[in-house]
Amino acid sequence: MRPERGETPLISNETVSSYLERLASGAPTPGGGAAAGLHAAQAAALVSMVAEFTSGPRYADVQEQAQQISEHARLLMRQGLFAAEEDERLFGALGAAYKLPKESSEQKSERSAAIQNATIAAAAPLASTVEASIEVIKLGQRLLPIGNRSVLSDVAAAAEAARAALATALATLEMNICSIKDIAQRDRLVQAASQASEAIAHADELSAHARAVVAA
Repeated sequence: MRPERGETPLISNETVSSYLERLASGAPTPGGGAAAGLHAAQAAALVSMVAEFTSGPRYADVQEQAQQISEHARLLMRQGLFAAEEDERLFGALGAAYKLPKESSEQKSERSAAIQNATIAAAAPLASTVEASIEVIKLGQRLLPIGNRSVLSDVAAAAEAARAALATALATLEMNICSIKDIAQRDRLVQAASQASEAIAHADELSAHARAVVAA
Protein backbone atom coordinates (compact mmCIF):
# COMPACT_ATOMS: atom_id res chain seq x y z
CA MET A 1 0.00 0.00 0.00
CA ARG A 2 1.40 3.39 -1.00
CA PRO A 3 1.58 6.09 1.68
CA GLU A 4 -0.59 9.16 1.23
CA ARG A 5 1.08 12.31 -0.04
CA GLY A 6 3.10 13.85 2.77
CA GLU A 7 2.89 10.68 4.88
CA THR A 8 6.20 9.09 5.92
CA PRO A 9 6.47 5.56 4.50
CA LEU A 10 7.29 2.62 6.71
CA ILE A 11 10.84 1.51 6.03
CA SER A 12 9.59 -2.04 5.48
CA ASN A 13 7.28 -0.85 2.68
CA GLU A 14 9.67 1.34 0.70
CA THR A 15 12.44 0.58 -1.71
CA VAL A 16 16.07 0.61 -0.65
CA SER A 17 16.63 3.63 -2.91
CA SER A 18 13.74 5.52 -1.31
CA TYR A 19 15.03 4.82 2.19
CA LEU A 20 18.56 5.91 1.29
CA GLU A 21 17.32 9.11 -0.33
CA ARG A 22 15.39 9.95 2.84
CA LEU A 23 18.41 9.06 4.98
CA ALA A 24 20.61 11.30 2.85
CA SER A 25 18.19 14.23 2.96
CA GLY A 26 18.03 17.13 5.37
CA ALA A 27 15.00 15.59 7.11
CA PRO A 28 15.51 14.70 10.79
CA THR A 29 14.34 11.12 10.23
CA PRO A 30 15.40 8.45 9.48
CA GLY A 31 18.74 8.75 11.23
CA GLY A 32 21.39 6.73 13.01
CA GLY A 33 18.97 4.77 15.16
CA ALA A 34 17.06 3.54 12.12
CA ALA A 35 20.31 2.64 10.40
CA ALA A 36 21.34 0.65 13.48
CA GLY A 37 18.12 -1.35 13.39
CA LEU A 38 18.61 -2.18 9.73
CA HIS A 39 22.22 -3.24 10.36
CA ALA A 40 20.87 -5.67 12.98
CA ALA A 41 18.19 -6.92 10.59
CA GLN A 42 20.77 -7.57 7.87
CA ALA A 43 23.02 -9.38 10.33
CA ALA A 44 20.14 -11.67 11.29
CA ALA A 45 19.22 -12.26 7.65
CA LEU A 46 22.79 -13.32 6.86
CA VAL A 47 22.79 -15.81 9.74
CA SER A 48 19.48 -17.22 8.51
CA MET A 49 20.88 -17.59 5.00
CA VAL A 50 23.90 -19.58 6.18
CA ALA A 51 21.61 -21.79 8.28
CA GLU A 52 19.32 -22.38 5.29
CA PHE A 53 22.31 -23.54 3.25
CA THR A 54 23.18 -25.99 6.04
CA SER A 55 20.74 -28.63 4.83
CA GLY A 56 20.57 -31.85 2.86
CA PRO A 57 22.13 -35.28 3.38
CA ARG A 58 25.57 -33.86 4.09
CA TYR A 59 24.20 -31.93 7.06
CA ALA A 60 21.59 -34.42 8.25
CA ASP A 61 23.06 -34.55 11.77
CA VAL A 62 22.85 -30.78 12.27
CA GLN A 63 20.03 -29.75 9.93
CA GLU A 64 17.44 -29.53 12.69
CA GLN A 65 19.73 -27.33 14.76
CA ALA A 66 20.46 -25.17 11.73
CA GLN A 67 16.74 -24.79 11.04
CA GLN A 68 16.13 -23.64 14.60
CA ILE A 69 18.90 -21.07 14.19
CA SER A 70 17.33 -19.87 10.94
CA GLU A 71 13.90 -19.46 12.51
CA HIS A 72 15.32 -17.55 15.47
CA ALA A 73 17.38 -15.37 13.14
CA ARG A 74 14.28 -14.46 11.14
CA LEU A 75 12.56 -13.33 14.33
CA LEU A 76 15.56 -11.14 15.11
CA MET A 77 15.50 -9.81 11.56
CA ARG A 78 11.94 -8.61 12.12
CA GLN A 79 12.92 -7.20 15.53
CA GLY A 80 15.68 -5.14 13.92
CA LEU A 81 13.36 -3.85 11.21
CA PHE A 82 10.70 -2.94 13.76
CA ALA A 83 13.32 -1.14 15.86
CA ALA A 84 14.33 0.88 12.79
CA GLU A 85 10.74 1.94 12.16
CA GLU A 86 10.09 2.69 15.81
CA ASP A 87 13.24 4.77 16.01
CA GLU A 88 12.02 6.92 13.15
CA ARG A 89 8.56 7.30 14.66
CA LEU A 90 9.76 8.09 18.18
CA PHE A 91 12.53 10.43 17.08
CA GLY A 92 9.87 12.29 15.14
CA ALA A 93 7.89 12.61 18.37
CA LEU A 94 11.00 13.96 20.08
CA GLY A 95 11.36 16.58 17.37
CA ALA A 96 7.74 17.57 17.92
CA ALA A 97 8.40 17.97 21.65
CA TYR A 98 11.23 20.41 20.93
CA LYS A 99 8.81 22.50 18.85
CA LEU A 100 6.36 22.99 21.73
CA PRO A 101 5.84 26.61 22.80
CA LYS A 102 8.06 28.01 25.55
CA GLU A 103 6.75 31.52 26.09
CA SER A 104 5.49 31.13 29.67
CA SER A 105 7.05 29.32 32.61
CA GLU A 106 4.23 26.78 32.46
CA GLN A 107 4.87 26.13 28.79
CA LYS A 108 8.59 25.78 29.46
CA SER A 109 7.88 23.23 32.19
CA GLU A 110 5.51 21.24 29.97
CA ARG A 111 7.97 21.35 27.08
CA SER A 112 10.84 20.18 29.27
CA ALA A 113 8.77 17.25 30.58
CA ALA A 114 7.67 16.33 27.06
CA ILE A 115 11.27 16.35 25.83
CA GLN A 116 12.37 14.13 28.71
CA ASN A 117 9.56 11.64 28.12
CA ALA A 118 10.17 11.59 24.37
CA THR A 119 13.92 11.13 24.85
CA ILE A 120 13.35 8.15 27.14
CA ALA A 121 10.85 6.64 24.71
CA ALA A 122 13.21 7.16 21.76
CA ALA A 123 15.89 5.10 23.51
CA ALA A 124 13.73 1.96 23.58
CA PRO A 125 14.36 0.97 19.93
CA LEU A 126 18.08 1.42 20.47
CA ALA A 127 18.02 -0.96 23.43
CA SER A 128 16.01 -3.41 21.30
CA THR A 129 18.62 -3.16 18.53
CA VAL A 130 21.37 -3.94 21.02
CA GLU A 131 19.42 -6.92 22.31
CA ALA A 132 18.79 -8.27 18.80
CA SER A 133 22.43 -7.80 17.79
CA ILE A 134 23.68 -9.69 20.83
CA GLU A 135 21.35 -12.58 20.01
CA VAL A 136 22.49 -12.59 16.37
CA ILE A 137 26.11 -12.91 17.50
CA LYS A 138 25.18 -15.83 19.74
CA LEU A 139 23.44 -17.54 16.82
CA GLY A 140 26.50 -16.97 14.65
CA GLN A 141 28.67 -18.56 17.31
CA ARG A 142 26.40 -21.61 17.35
CA LEU A 143 26.27 -21.82 13.57
CA LEU A 144 29.96 -21.46 12.81
CA PRO A 145 31.01 -25.00 13.87
CA ILE A 146 28.18 -26.70 11.94
CA GLY A 147 27.46 -24.36 9.03
CA ASN A 148 27.98 -25.01 5.34
CA ARG A 149 31.63 -24.16 4.74
CA SER A 150 30.86 -22.67 1.34
CA VAL A 151 28.99 -19.77 2.95
CA LEU A 152 30.76 -19.40 6.30
CA SER A 153 32.24 -16.09 5.15
CA ASP A 154 28.70 -14.76 5.57
CA VAL A 155 28.90 -15.53 9.29
CA ALA A 156 31.77 -13.04 9.34
CA ALA A 157 29.62 -10.63 7.32
CA ALA A 158 26.80 -11.09 9.84
CA ALA A 159 29.20 -10.37 12.70
CA GLU A 160 30.37 -7.18 11.00
CA ALA A 161 26.78 -6.07 10.40
CA ALA A 162 25.93 -6.78 14.04
CA ARG A 163 29.00 -4.82 15.08
CA ALA A 164 27.84 -1.87 12.99
CA ALA A 165 24.41 -2.09 14.62
CA LEU A 166 25.93 -2.13 18.09
CA ALA A 167 28.39 0.70 17.48
CA THR A 168 25.73 2.89 15.85
CA ALA A 169 23.21 2.22 18.61
CA LEU A 170 25.90 2.89 21.22
CA ALA A 171 26.73 6.30 19.76
CA THR A 172 23.07 7.32 19.83
CA LEU A 173 22.49 5.87 23.28
CA GLU A 174 25.38 7.87 24.68
CA MET A 175 23.87 11.05 23.28
CA ASN A 176 20.48 10.24 24.84
CA ILE A 177 22.01 9.35 28.21
CA CYS A 178 23.51 12.82 28.48
CA SER A 179 20.05 14.35 28.08
CA ILE A 180 18.10 12.22 30.59
CA LYS A 181 17.65 13.48 34.13
CA ASP A 182 15.74 10.50 35.56
CA ILE A 183 18.42 8.46 37.35
CA ALA A 184 16.68 5.09 37.01
CA GLN A 185 16.09 5.57 33.28
CA ARG A 186 19.63 6.82 32.77
CA ASP A 187 21.05 3.82 34.62
CA ARG A 188 18.98 1.49 32.43
CA LEU A 189 20.42 3.04 29.30
CA VAL A 190 23.94 3.02 30.72
CA GLN A 191 23.53 -0.73 31.18
CA ALA A 192 22.37 -1.13 27.57
CA ALA A 193 25.36 0.93 26.41
CA SER A 194 27.69 -1.26 28.47
CA GLN A 195 26.17 -4.39 26.92
CA ALA A 196 26.68 -2.89 23.45
CA SER A 197 30.34 -2.15 24.16
CA GLU A 198 30.94 -5.68 25.41
CA ALA A 199 29.10 -7.23 22.46
CA ILE A 200 31.19 -5.26 19.95
CA ALA A 201 34.21 -7.25 21.16
CA HIS A 202 32.27 -10.49 20.71
CA ALA A 203 31.32 -9.47 17.18
CA ASP A 204 34.99 -8.83 16.38
CA GLU A 205 35.91 -12.25 17.77
CA LEU A 206 33.21 -14.00 15.74
CA SER A 207 34.26 -12.25 12.54
CA ALA A 208 37.92 -13.13 13.07
CA HIS A 209 37.06 -16.75 13.92
CA ALA A 210 34.85 -17.14 10.86
CA ARG A 211 37.51 -15.68 8.55
CA ALA A 212 40.11 -17.98 10.07
CA VAL A 213 37.90 -21.03 9.48
CA VAL A 214 37.30 -20.03 5.86
CA ALA A 215 41.00 -19.40 5.26
CA ALA A 216 42.15 -22.69 6.83
